[in-house]
Amino acid sequence: MRIHRTYVHAADLGYGEHGGASLLDVWRRPDLTAAGGAPVLVQIPGGAWTMGNKQGQGHPLLSHLVDRGWVCVSISYRLGPRNVWPAQVVDVKRALAWVKENISDHGGDPNFVAVSGGSAGGHLAALAALTPGDPAFQPGFEDADTSVAAAVPLYGVYDWTNRDGTAHDLLARHLEAKIVQGRMADDPGPFESASPTGRVGPQAPPFFVVHGRNDSYVPVEQARSFVRALRAASHEPVVFAELPFAQHAFDVLGSVRAERTAEAVAQFLSTVHTRHLGRRR
Repeated sequence: MRIHRTYVHAADLGYGEHGGASLLDVWRRPDLTAAGGAPVLVQIPGGAWTMGNKQGQGHPLLSHLVDRGWVCVSISYRLGPRNVWPAQVVDVKRALAWVKENISDHGGDPNFVAVSGGSAGGHLAALAALTPGDPAFQPGFEDADTSVAAAVPLYGVYDWTNRDGTAHDLLARHLEAKIVQGRMADDPGPFESASPTGRVGPQAPPFFVVHGRNDSYVPVEQARSFVRALRAASHEPVVFAELPFAQHAFDVLGSVRAERTAEAVAQFLSTVHTRHLGRRR
């Protein structure tokens, strides 16, 4: 809460029509002017697509970026089982559209918006980054710009179909019962379309994938498989950090590992941003 009070510039802004599930916070330095044109990061919380909100996750990264002059946005979104997939990614897309349209009022550059998140948030960040403008995930706002300049998923889930056998044994049951609310054997379509591994292509933005080697919730083999697929298809940089002895959600609490990870992510994003500025000149 102390970090939240220190860095949040505007809290509980509405980006959609679903009450408390459609709120976001804007993080920025007090001395950043409205015309600052700062690079932007959107943070998506995790929680197995059934819990979590815009507070309490990603604080080491968000505070570090804000100190470096970035504008950050943490979002909430609709959760299962009350809300059936793809409500979660639709909300992420709507939040991205809001950021593109409004972040300049808070000192951010709508032309450079990156996305990050952990666990389910990592899945949603990767999926959103790989599906800009997908009408199935943008009902009613199909023409909105939801593209991102870079993606940094941490300990994410990248394949709901378990095509290569790397998923946790309980993932399919959880998705079928709580998220999709239907059996994959009966209708594999939603599971396939929700899998970032099946969405990779030459137009993918730069990626920095971070995963703990000792993750007992999402095995690191899934991240390795996703990175291989990205590197085989993408024309942009794909960076992978596999952290020895790191567990799932290793960055939720402040630690040396969380701080060093935030520094590495900031370096990656700053490199991508510098290249972006060079292309605009």
